[in-house]
Amino acid sequence: MADMDPKSTETTDGLSRRQFVTGVGGAGLGVVVGGMLVKGFFLPEDVYAVPASEGYLLVDTKKCAGCVSCMLACSMVHSGESNLSLSRIQILNDVFAGFPNGVVQEQCRQCPHPYCAEACPTGAMHADPDNGYARTVDQAKCIGCERCVEACPFTPSRVQWDPKQRKAQKCDLCKDTPYMSAEGGAGGMQACVAVCPHAAITFTKEIPVQADSGYQVNLRTQNGTWAAMGFPTNDDGSVTPAPAAAPAAGH
Repeated sequence: MADMDPKSTETTDGLSRRQFVTGVGGAGLGVVVGGMLVKGFFLPEDVYAVPASEGYLLVDTKKCAGCVSCMLACSMVHSGESNLSLSRIQILNDVFAGFPNGVVQEQCRQCPHPYCAEACPTGAMHADPDNGYARTVDQAKCIGCERCVEACPFTPSRVQWDPKQRKAQKCDLCKDTPYMSAEGGAGGMQACVAVCPHAAITFTKEIPVQADSGYQVNLRTQNGTWAAMGFPTNDDGSVTPAPAAAPAAGH
């Protein structure tokens, strides 16, 4: 795939970001052939192509308190138990790292080119048309080979191994959540977004820039609550809002 310069609107081979995004999803299909991005609907049978997801999770690692509420909620709505090992969103804590590197949220990116789905030999990992093409595991087809876990290009893998079912699992945007009363999925509610006490997770239908900066965003300027508590709203922590004025005497 063509390299993307995060500071530029063009890839290194002259392909614009608009063309790149269109190529990997949105209005069409995107595939990688011989290191080049190919756009279009008429493709050879041996070319792997998949529609873009219609939903993505974005996180603000600087708002995250590392409380793991999202992880517990994720496992609860999917599996009926609070088990960090069964969570599809992951919180990494490094007690030796300073802010903001001490706590990191790692969520599935619903990649435009899902290597996990491409590696699956049975079609269990697929883009689910009934869930906005979110990359999803069909448990009935999964044989537990873990190829999808190994194929994920990120560390930790955004596809997890379920040690109880001995099958793969990953974020489905809360589509298959038998223990959640609300409707989930790309068109519904996501448990991690709903339960986060600091509103450090949000949902979008827009395809993020395919880099860390596209998925790790600043949510501190939303609603004004972060500033109202006197916390800095910019990334380097240098902009601290003035505290709210105390009420006048007698009021």
